[in-house]
Amino acid sequence: MNAEIIAVGSELLLGQIANTNAQFISKKLAEIGVNVFYHTVVGDNAERLKHTIETAKKRSNCIIFTGGLGPTKDDLTKETIARILNKRLVIDEAAMKNIEDFFKRTKRTMSENNRKQALVLEGSTVLPNHYGMAPGMALEANGITYLLMPGVPKEMKPMFINYGVPFLQYHYGLKEKIISRVLRFFGIGESQLETDIEDLIDQQTNPTIAPLAKDGEVTLRLTAKHEDESTALKLIDETEKKILSRVGRYFYGHGETSIQEQLMKLLKEKQYTISAAESLTGGLFSEQLTHFPGASNIVLGGIVCYTNEVKQHVLGVSEETLKTKGAVSSECAKEMAENIKKLTGSNIGISFTGVAGPDPSEGKEVGTVYIGIQFDDRPTAVFELHLSGTREGIRHRTANYGCYYVMNVIKEMENRL
Repeated sequence: MNAEIIAVGSELLLGQIANTNAQFISKKLAEIGVNVFYHTVVGDNAERLKHTIETAKKRSNCIIFTGGLGPTKDDLTKETIARILNKRLVIDEAAMKNIEDFFKRTKRTMSENNRKQALVLEGSTVLPNHYGMAPGMALEANGITYLLMPGVPKEMKPMFINYGVPFLQYHYGLKEKIISRVLRFFGIGESQLETDIEDLIDQQTNPTIAPLAKDGEVTLRLTAKHEDESTALKLIDETEKKILSRVGRYFYGHGETSIQEQLMKLLKEKQYTISAAESLTGGLFSEQLTHFPGASNIVLGGIVCYTNEVKQHVLGVSEETLKTKGAVSSECAKEMAENIKKLTGSNIGISFTGVAGPDPSEGKEVGTVYIGIQFDDRPTAVFELHLSGTREGIRHRTANYGCYYVMNVIKEMENRL
């Protein structure tokens, strides 16, 4: 079964509300093995909706609608489908009683147009609405399944779970499940990652591998399909193992997470504390970490040291280093990391210095960055970066790289033990 979701409502096209219904339905369909190849949004216009449906009929055998089932003139989903399928609209008595009871219960007068909400496609299976008035409906015509749902999420979601999904499973014997897993990578570009696993992508059948670049990182979505969930998970495990054997050094987590969240989990698990000396990032790194509950046990403190005076007189960077090497240097980053660790007594001291722009500084180009990490009195590591982008983008990516390098330093140290 290949499904298509058509959301009806001009408010969606105007950006007044987000189309969260399609996202929800897609997730639920994936759980029962139904492919979703298209999401479409169309306004409250009968001709455009008719054209959209005719297009969908040529490429999908299951069309799911949300919205357009209400009492007003611009609610025209079922009317348009009725004309296309040459079906009558008839009153569903159970739905009519539900609507009448609502108005009695709320002591309000029911206007005539509310009767419209009780109209359903002749011969359809009516899907009760326990959280609103307009019922949903499902029917099959000429080899295509039509599923009509309300547009209000609080009405649509329980209806789809309790009635829509069981209808599809029962009538079409759906047993196959689709299981997905997202792998997150940092420190490697999308093109390089694809090159490193190109043969795996070329050979993909089940599971499939889908790369996606976003906000300076890369994700891979692995998707397996099988009647047995444990078998699908095994297929994903095997593919993930092959991928990580090649690019595992850049992997930092699964699913909907962030590199900051994963760093905090690692620090908490290992019972390490951290402090930061921030010039380039201006406190951004510390702010990102302290966003998480329990940060007070992990982030001991920090210094925002934008000027050389603060670097020297507060943080303790030597005057000679600042004069001979400059604030934007590996030597300065090294002292900053070492001194913030000493001042706070943390296990890890990290420093950030560099040129965010818009102009070069100390003869260094915009995007030149140094990150220093001092970890438990081992030799201090300094990482040099050359980043591109806007001032704000460089600052955010620098903070992200700080998380990435701290995680790597911890992992490399433990691998040696």
